[in-house]
Amino acid sequence: MRDQLEDAHKHMDDGYGRAQHLNKVELPKRFYKEVDVARVDDGYAVTLDGRQVRTPGHKIPVIVPALSIAQTMAAEWAAQGEFIDPATMPMVRLINSAVESGEERIPEFRAEIGKFAAGDLLLYRADAPQELVAEQDREWDGALVALARKFDVAFQPTIGIIHQAQPAETLRKLDLTLENQGLLSLTALVSITGITGSGLLAIGLLHGLFTPDQVWKAAHVDEDHQIRLWGEDEEASERRAKRRVEFDIAVAVVEALK
Repeated sequence: MRDQLEDAHKHMDDGYGRAQHLNKVELPKRFYKEVDVARVDDGYAVTLDGRQVRTPGHKIPVIVPALSIAQTMAAEWAAQGEFIDPATMPMVRLINSAVESGEERIPEFRAEIGKFAAGDLLLYRADAPQELVAEQDREWDGALVALARKFDVAFQPTIGIIHQAQPAETLRKLDLTLENQGLLSLTALVSITGITGSGLLAIGLLHGLFTPDQVWKAAHVDEDHQIRLWGEDEEASERRAKRRVEFDIAVAVVEALK
């Protein structure tokens, strides 16, 4: 499952960002000197030489409701050198993705998180080796108990990879935990869900049941077990570090919008 999630996450930057990754010579040159944050009617906007930033695709004005998000975006724009590299601008990419998705995608994003929760990482357990079984129990059982108590739901974990349906009432109640979330928050939660492989961890993080570090540790139980067995692979470590940056940015958006 982890390999599948990593493969899916590689495609999150399809379009503008991915094109730049594939051909570094096509990175656009920096065309601005001054970066600032401006207060506008609906929130905050980043300005480049006094001009408000727009999305790269549909040229939609980028306005965010939280000052901290705008400041992080501005810092990413300011940090660019001779060329603008979207790979070094995770907040800008996440917010652009949300803005270009549009409010009509909100039901789809809620459904995506619910889809992960219905077949969640935390619900499918190994039967061996015993060290991994014990670590999954230690990290995941407490998370399920916290969610069950908070939202009055029940889960049906299983051993192996054969599909185990979860109670319909559980899935309905979990979906309701997302009903007051707007486009930016849901975009960030979808990112967290994809990175961790767990809609349940994303929901728990949103509602303060888990810290970001607890979510990260729980999401990497299997991977950490493999590292203890076989050692650390350099490329895998680099991918994990990049995922952590994306994760932290998404968490910052969720926290800023609470």
